[in-house]
Amino acid sequence: MITPLMLAAAVVTTSIAAALVALLLMSVVPQQRQKKPGLAQLAAPLEQAIFLFDDHDLVDATSSGRALLGAIPGPGSDWTRLAGYLSQRLRGFESEMSGLADHGEVEMRGRDDDGFRVRAEWLGHMARLTVTDLSVEGQGVLVDGLSQKAQEAELASLRETVATAPLPVWRTDADGAVVWANHAYLDCVAERGDSVDGEMTWPVPVLFPDVSSNPTGASRRKKLASADGGGGHWYECHSFPATSGRLHFALPADTVVKAETALREFIQTLTKTFAHLPIGLAIFDRQRQLALFNPALIDLTSAGAEFLSARPTLFAFLDRLREAQVIPEPKDYSGWRQHMLELEKAAASGLYEDTWTLPSGQTYHVTGRPHPDGAVAFLIEDITAEIALTRRFRSEIELGQSVVDTLDEAIAVFSPAGELILSNAAYEDLWGVEPRLTLGTVTIVDSMRQWQDLTRPNPTLGDIRDFVTTMDERAEWMAEVPLAAGGMLSCRVVPLPGGTTLVGFEQVASDRPLVRRTRRHRHNAAPNASEPARV
Repeated sequence: MITPLMLAAAVVTTSIAAALVALLLMSVVPQQRQKKPGLAQLAAPLEQAIFLFDDHDLVDATSSGRALLGAIPGPGSDWTRLAGYLSQRLRGFESEMSGLADHGEVEMRGRDDDGFRVRAEWLGHMARLTVTDLSVEGQGVLVDGLSQKAQEAELASLRETVATAPLPVWRTDADGAVVWANHAYLDCVAERGDSVDGEMTWPVPVLFPDVSSNPTGASRRKKLASADGGGGHWYECHSFPATSGRLHFALPADTVVKAETALREFIQTLTKTFAHLPIGLAIFDRQRQLALFNPALIDLTSAGAEFLSARPTLFAFLDRLREAQVIPEPKDYSGWRQHMLELEKAAASGLYEDTWTLPSGQTYHVTGRPHPDGAVAFLIEDITAEIALTRRFRSEIELGQSVVDTLDEAIAVFSPAGELILSNAAYEDLWGVEPRLTLGTVTIVDSMRQWQDLTRPNPTLGDIRDFVTTMDERAEWMAEVPLAAGGMLSCRVVPLPGGTTLVGFEQVASDRPLVRRTRRHRHNAAPNASEPARV
């Protein structure tokens, strides 16, 4: 029997159960609406990169395939860029593709078994390539948008930098094959004519063999010949270890090679020139070691080619000259060494110049001159013949002076410019002058003033002055000049070769009849009778 109490308990229980169910439903339904999908739901199957090629022409590709082609940098067609990319990651890609028509279907794996796969199928006259990367297949990767954008910007900047670099850059694998190259390297390949029908094929040829053997940081100069057999271009090749191979750089070196060639030719020209110089040349570097000499130095110093080729020091060279008596013998050796030290300092400052008189009778003129970078050059010239000729001329001049000094006639010789160039003892005694001891130049005007001081006024002295300085047709003439102290001088004016003039004065005896002024024409011609006599 159901009592009222039991009925009330049932109603309460039912109400509480209904409330609990309602609360449970209210708590569950919003969570399902707001719940985010899991990684497994995000990781939807990725679309494969599939390409369809008719020979080297791309016929069609999936969106993933076109995205992959857009991410591969470099010049050339779609096939060229894709083949270059796959050749870097697959073993034997070129050989497998060349036999695809025979096999019908080929599957290739990555070099490092990293999950990279390519399946190639031959469809009659077209080839279909399916590219799969199992390492990322089925994985959802969450990337921050800002980080992704920064990475893409950095990648684009690096690609642009390498692509526009004006020097060839390339990578090789462990076998030495080229697996990547920048535009400059590919341009060099194209210039050599190594492309097929103007199209680049992989693997690209190795333009610089044996570069991989370079020590890290060291360079090796290589010449890249042109396709037409021309001069080609020079490069300084550097090689550095990199991941799975080596990274190489080729710096253009044409300018350096041309400069070195020009310098070498210039040195050869100088060497040939120095070889024919009669002056001995010795150049010592900043360490004072002999850096350059010519054959004349061997002949003048008798030092020997072997000794000079051994690059002796400056003091060793001077010691050898002292032993060979090719340097003035010093009174004491210590003083001589000090003199040689001063010689080096004077030559370094460009002040050294000396004449060496040797015991053998030879005379050397030695000059020291500074050179760039602290070097010093010595020039040794044999002036023995010049000194002997000078001495002979001086002896002849002294002999001629002695001869004219014995003459009783006072003689003075003037140059075409009117300068006194010769006089004898009788001239000095007559006029009381010593021209040889006078500082400066004695002119005809100065001499005429001296004559006027000791003579009476006479137009003859002015005529002598005019005759000395004129260059017209001249002839010998004579006149007499009265002295102020009494007496008469006989004056003789004679034109000499080269425009010079001889003026002679001689005392006239008191019992000697006066001589009127006469003129003698050159070549002993008779005087012109119609010409009036000049007094």
